[in-house]
Amino acid sequence: MKSREEIMEILEAFDLTGSLRDAGELAGCSHHTVGRYVAKRDAGELPEDGPQRRERIIDPFLPKIEEWVERSDGKIRADVVFDKLGPFGYSGSERTVRRAVAEVKANHRRGKRRVYRPWITEPGMWAQWDWGTGPTVAGRATVLFCAWLAWCRFRVVIPCWDRTMPTLIGCLDRSMRAFGGAPTYWLTDNERTVTIDHVAGVAVRHPEMVAIGGHYGITIATCVPADPESKGGSEATVRVAKADLVPTDANLIDDYGSWAELVAACEAWMVEINSRPHRVTRRPPVEMLAEEQQRLHRLPERPYTAVFGETRKVSWSATISYGGVTYSVPHTLADARVWVRVDGDEIVVTHCGASGPVAVARHRRSTPGHPMIDDAHYPPRPSGPLTRQPRASSAAEAEFLALGEGARLWLIEAASAGTSRVKMKMAEAVQFGRLHGTALVDTALGQAAAYGRFADGDLASILAASPTSELHAAADEHSLQSGTRAWQHYGTGGQQ
Repeated sequence: MKSREEIMEILEAFDLTGSLRDAGELAGCSHHTVGRYVAKRDAGELPEDGPQRRERIIDPFLPKIEEWVERSDGKIRADVVFDKLGPFGYSGSERTVRRAVAEVKANHRRGKRRVYRPWITEPGMWAQWDWGTGPTVAGRATVLFCAWLAWCRFRVVIPCWDRTMPTLIGCLDRSMRAFGGAPTYWLTDNERTVTIDHVAGVAVRHPEMVAIGGHYGITIATCVPADPESKGGSEATVRVAKADLVPTDANLIDDYGSWAELVAACEAWMVEINSRPHRVTRRPPVEMLAEEQQRLHRLPERPYTAVFGETRKVSWSATISYGGVTYSVPHTLADARVWVRVDGDEIVVTHCGASGPVAVARHRRSTPGHPMIDDAHYPPRPSGPLTRQPRASSAAEAEFLALGEGARLWLIEAASAGTSRVKMKMAEAVQFGRLHGTALVDTALGQAAAYGRFADGDLASILAASPTSELHAAADEHSLQSGTRAWQHYGTGGQQ
């Protein structure tokens, strides 16, 4: 089969010479080949790129193979498929089955492939941490606490003896002080020091982690269990730190003789890695850190030592007071005690129930005199007198309300404003509707309601100012005015 380039050369030769034989000599092929491709071009049937797929003996059985691959989640073997196809009447070779199964599995994996959305980081928003296996010092194993500030790519590595809660709190405090402030979110794994349980796929946070968030004004989040790809920044920091700091045959680093040597090596590594331009940003992280520090939250002067946050009692109106500002909470927590903390630019209210701490409300931080009330914290507003709608009780009222939505709105607003002679003005609007048209009068009534114009003559002035206002006059054949027939013989001899 000719390639596309060869076919184009054949057709070009024919267009040049107009002869099948001459074109065949120029293109180096038979004149029958030239005639075949010219005929296909005239019929619009030129071949597509690549060879045409022929029907295979396995094609009638492909739907069944796809079913088995889907049911097994792509784990079924080709030899098993070959044995199962026998009772269905398949008489081909096992090699054909292997090729077909490989093709179906490839399509199955393509449909299940994970999609990665580019993560556009925001200054002062995200930081991540993870643990890595450190070198052995004096016969004792160590661990490396690796933190990563997302936007500027600033990295912190702290050697530790263990991964207990006090050690973790100290490393978080030291990392944020190295950052020069606290980010809004910290992301990490689901370790027991962070997540104590999972219920219906929801991570139950450790109470101490909740307390740390209230002290530093941060939110500690966890990724999906056994999914390190969701926090690639800290994973990469661990990989690079272990490659440069842990002695191996590849880096030829000597064993550390003391704890002080390991600490000094980690500090020197941080200076080197943060002063080197990053491959993504093309800028040193330490330079970008100076810009991100303006978006980081201020750290407390003392590290975390106290138990979680401040308590408030919910009032009968389902509100609490924090910083002189009133914030709403769900009405079911009236007279209950809740915990309040600052999380970046937001106020987070947590209720400690029987199932553990639960965040029940989140408000944007406000100032005194500007309460933050969420309607979702209260039951739906009652229906009845508060939501009464106009309903005609007479023919005149029905005729007025038939003008449209503007008439309904005008009646509600006029009644609320205590307008006098409402019925007379409604009748006047109906008369205007007959003269100017229903749509125009309804629009004028809506404008009058919006601007609070309910006095006598307001509707007429609005209609007069409307550029589309048209006066409907009766035609001569329907006029009630007396005619001039009696004057037709005036001044003639027939005048009596």
